[in-house]
Amino acid sequence: MTKFKDVKIDIVKDETLSKNWYHLRNVTFDYTGSDGKTVRLKREVYDRGNGATILLYDPKRQSVIVVRQFRMPAFLNESSGWLIETPAGLLDGDNPADAIRREVMEETGYIVREVRPLFQSFMSPGAVTEIIHFFVALIDVTEKAGDGGGLIDEYEDIEVMELGLDDAMAMIERGEICDAKTIMMLQWAALNRGKLAATGA
Repeated sequence: MTKFKDVKIDIVKDETLSKNWYHLRNVTFDYTGSDGKTVRLKREVYDRGNGATILLYDPKRQSVIVVRQFRMPAFLNESSGWLIETPAGLLDGDNPADAIRREVMEETGYIVREVRPLFQSFMSPGAVTEIIHFFVALIDVTEKAGDGGGLIDEYEDIEVMELGLDDAMAMIERGEICDAKTIMMLQWAALNRGKLAATGA
């Protein structure tokens, strides 16, 4: 950070453009750069709250539980819109661990009690404020408490899938899995497969 030690950011105006489902803002700010010059800039910022995602891993079967659902933004960008993802959701006021336990039950039907935090990540920091909290939990895929599939009142239509870890990694290479958080989680699992099996995450 040596180059940027004298950089200053002064927010001049923070306007709401839309507050329908989430919050779209137009932020005007003065940026005094590392060269000492000050310029006035504008950025649109999308604030949808923070979220959490989890890798559900069965060490005996070396498999993961993922979900498939329709995503309109992906559909609008030359995709079928059907994405394979690790279970995830917004925090909605809960702490990240409680939020991901809730989402796992809603989406997959599994109950997870012990969730291990791994790391946090900004997923699209050029435009979106959201931080994602990443977790892992060990499961036995044969011990399912419910059907999953999402919440009916939110019109969620979710398919629950079990994939072998090696198969899932191959699906990344073939472009069949192209969701960023899911790729990150699967790559973490591939790097830590031995530790997952030996220590129970």
